[in-house]
Parts: sequence; C-alpha cells; structure tokens
Amino acid sequence: MYEGCENVKSTVRCDALLLDEESRSDTYPTMEIDAPDVHIQHEAYVSKLGEDQLFYLMSRGLSEEAAAKMIVNGFVEPIVKELPMEYAVELNRLIELQMEGAVG
Repeated sequence: MYEGCENVKSTVRCDALLLDEESRSDTYPTMEIDAPDVHIQHEAYVSKLGEDQLFYLMSRGLSEEAAAKMIVNGFVEPIVKELPMEYAVELNRLIELQMEGAVG
C-alpha cells in the first residue's frame, strides 16, 4: 500500500490443489505497507485431490480421469471466468493436456 492510502481493505488469497503425493505448495507472501490506515489479510488454502471426491464422482458413472478433470476445472473456474473467452478456452485446453494420463 502506497503512502497516503486511507481506509483500504485488501485480502490476498493463495489457493493450491495438489494432484499427487509428490506435489507441494509453499506460500511466501510479501506485502509492502507504507500507509497507517489499511487492513490487509492473507490466507492460503491447500487441498489434495480428494479420494472421497473421486469416489463420489466415480460412483455417479464418471471415470477416474473424468472425475479428476471435473474437480480441477471446478478449482480453476473462478479464475477462468474472469479471463477473455479465447484465453479461457486455451487455459482449459492446457489443463486437459497436462492431466492426460496423470490419474490412475
């Protein structure tokens, strides 16, 4: 926050989804605050691709790969919906390519 800012509230959120047992997530937030009248929050949320989530979706007829893709797409959806359509389509394609054969 720059000097002179007043009545500012900001929340920084860092979410991560671990797709395998080897993945890890480290969050090192840096906040430069040069104003006395600000309120800053930081939160980080890390979750694994849950066995219970996979089981639930697979019990509804999805393959393990399709279930994992659905979970990942739900995780990135808030980001994707803010992108212009052509970027969102490309991001979804990249995720699909990256996940091909990754589960199972």
